[in-house]
Amino acid sequence: MKIRLLLVDDHAVVRSGLRMLLEGEADVQIVGEAGTASEALNLTPNVTPDVILMDIGLPDMSGIEATRKIKDLWPEVAVVALTIHEDEEYFFKMLEAGANGYVPKRAAPEELLSAIRIAASGEVYLYPTLAKLLVKDFVAQGQLDEQSNTLDGLTERQQEVLGLLAEGATNADIAKELHISPNTVASHRENIMQKLNLHSRTELVKYAIRKGLIQL
Repeated sequence: MKIRLLLVDDHAVVRSGLRMLLEGEADVQIVGEAGTASEALNLTPNVTPDVILMDIGLPDMSGIEATRKIKDLWPEVAVVALTIHEDEEYFFKMLEAGANGYVPKRAAPEELLSAIRIAASGEVYLYPTLAKLLVKDFVAQGQLDEQSNTLDGLTERQQEVLGLLAEGATNADIAKELHISPNTVASHRENIMQKLNLHSRTELVKYAIRKGLIQL
């Protein structure tokens, strides 16, 4: 089944370039384009995308606010930010709004395709160098939680699973890495979320970043 994709960017030339790049992929179908957040909100229920590729700098409303509205109305729709912004502020605001991925516009086409596919599968994608930069910033500023080593009572295995999730690994990737079944990975993930009182994979990834679980 193809991934139904909605492109949201206020620059027509960017949308055209994305269409040329993505239309050649056998598993991707572009179902619509929008130049503003309002157009995206109006189009979404009509074209029923699996993934929305969202620019942050839209003319009528920020992509952050648009993402928040989309996730409130259609929580099953994945949103991947594609943006020139690579700083901590925008990154965390998009995650808090419910985004399933964050990719800078300078990324290689393969990275963008990975983000789309991972988001469509229900996972969270973080551009590797950006995620690592954030952790380094936290360490440098002394903002890592003093209790990071205890990790709120997580077992060693749960810490391993959480760290791999933070790096963007899928359940299948984690199962292969840790030599366990995908069902066991899913069980660990659910137990972690329950133990930490987290309610989405986005919150789980944010927690892992703040605790410094990404391998530098």
